[in-house]
Amino acid sequence: QVQLVESGGGLVQPGGSLRLSCAASGISVSIYTMAWYCQAPGKQRELVAAITSSGMTNYADSVKGRFTISRDNAKNTMYLQMNSLKPEDTAVYYCNANRRGLAYWGQGTQVTVSS
Repeated sequence: QVQLVESGGGLVQPGGSLRLSCAASGISVSIYTMAWYCQAPGKQRELVAAITSSGMTNYADSVKGRFTISRDNAKNTMYLQMNSLKPEDTAVYYCNANRRGLAYWGQGTQVTVSS
């Protein structure tokens, strides 16, 4: 069985930092394209960042220079380092794994940026 479990979300002040984790089981993050998506209330789910099996990364324009996606193959875990957080970053963040059209999702973790 495949399972993706996010953690690390919470309440943080504007300008603060947070690190999200996605622990995978049943698949190896080393051979999947791993990604973070976010979904704010009333909005569609959208891509935040992705990292391929070869290490190539892609970021939404809104987070470039602030967020960094990475993975630790030994821990079978993918991360999103979030710096200089803004209220607009408030959303549920979801872990995604995709390989040849086969995709898996985590349950999501809430990130709230507020004073």
